[in-house]
Amino acid sequence: MAPRRATLSDVAQEAGVSMSTASVVFSGKTKVSDATRDRVLAAATALGYTGPDPMAASLRRGRSGIVAVVLEGQLREAFLDPVTIPMMDGLADGVASLGAGILLLRDDPTEDGASALTTAPVDAAVLIGCSTRTRSSLDVLRSRGLPVVVIEGDAGEGIPRITLDNREAAAEIARHVRHLGHTDVVAVTLATDSRRERGGISPDRLARATVDVTVDRLGGVRDVYPDAPAISAATSSIDEGLIAGRALLGAPASRPTAVLAQSDLLAVGVIRAAEEFGLRVPQDLSVAGFDGVRVDGIGDHVLTTMVQPAVEKGRAAGEQVARMLRGEPAASLHFTCLFRAGTTTAPRRP
Repeated sequence: MAPRRATLSDVAQEAGVSMSTASVVFSGKTKVSDATRDRVLAAATALGYTGPDPMAASLRRGRSGIVAVVLEGQLREAFLDPVTIPMMDGLADGVASLGAGILLLRDDPTEDGASALTTAPVDAAVLIGCSTRTRSSLDVLRSRGLPVVVIEGDAGEGIPRITLDNREAAAEIARHVRHLGHTDVVAVTLATDSRRERGGISPDRLARATVDVTVDRLGGVRDVYPDAPAISAATSSIDEGLIAGRALLGAPASRPTAVLAQSDLLAVGVIRAAEEFGLRVPQDLSVAGFDGVRVDGIGDHVLTTMVQPAVEKGRAAGEQVARMLRGEPAASLHFTCLFRAGTTTAPRRP
C-alpha cells in the first residue's frame, strides 16, 4: 500500500504551530517571523509535503483557474501559425488578472462521441471561430453555464464576439489591385469548412461554407471583382499556397495577372510557385496577402497585405472572459486592419 500523503495538518503538528500559521506560510498572504517560516518549511521537507493540493483548493474556490481555448483542426497548427501565436500571447495577457492558465483543446469529439469540454475542468472558454463543428462545443459550454467568448465567428445572441473587418479589409486590398489596372484576378482562400478541401469554389460550395473568415474575405474581393474566380487551400501555410499557385499558374493562356491570398503564408507560397514558372513578382504577377505577419522566403520583397491586430484581438477576448468571471457584463469588440503597400504588387503590364 502506498504511504499516505502528508497533509498541512501533519506539517503544523510537526512544526508545533497552528494550522492557520502553517497555511499562511504556504500562501504568503500574511507575514510570519523568519524563525516560524523556517520551522514550518523544515517540517514540510521532513514529511515530504510539497504544498496544498491544487485540486482541493480549486474545489474550495469553485474555480479551476483554467480558461479553455477551443481550436478547430490540429493543435500543432496553433504553434506554427504566425497569427494564432501573437493572439494567444494577447489572450494570456488578458486573463492575467485572474491568475488563470490556458488549456488548448480541439473541438473534435472523444472516442465515445462526447466532447472533451463535457468534463474538462475549465472556468470559461474562448472559441477561435465558430463553424458548424465548433457550435457543438458551444452547446456543451452553454449547458455547463460557462462564460464563452468567440473570436471571429457568430455564436448567436448573448455571446460576446471579437470581430475583425475581414470583408472591408479584403475589399480595400482588392481596390488597390484594381487601381493598378488588374482585371484578371484570382482569390486563394482559406479552408471553407472542416473538410479542408482544395480546389475551385463554386456557388454551391460557397453556399455550404461554414468558416466566416473565408466567406467574408472572399466577399470583400467580390465586392470589387464580382466575377473573380476563387480556389481554396486546405490550411494557411506556404506549402498550401505553393500548391494553389501551381494550379493557377501552370497554363500560360489562363494565368491571372494578380492573386489575392487570404493569408500571408498562402501569398508566399504563390510567389514561390511563380518563381518556379519563371514569372517575376510583381512585373509579371502581383501578389497580395492578408495578416501582416513576418514571413520568410521572399527575398528582399515586402509583401503587400492587410495588417491585423492579432495581439489586441486575443487580449480583448481574455479581458472579456475576466470580466464575466468577475460577474461584470462583457462586450463585443470590433477591430480594423491597416493596409500596407509592399513591393509584391505593381501596375498591370500593357
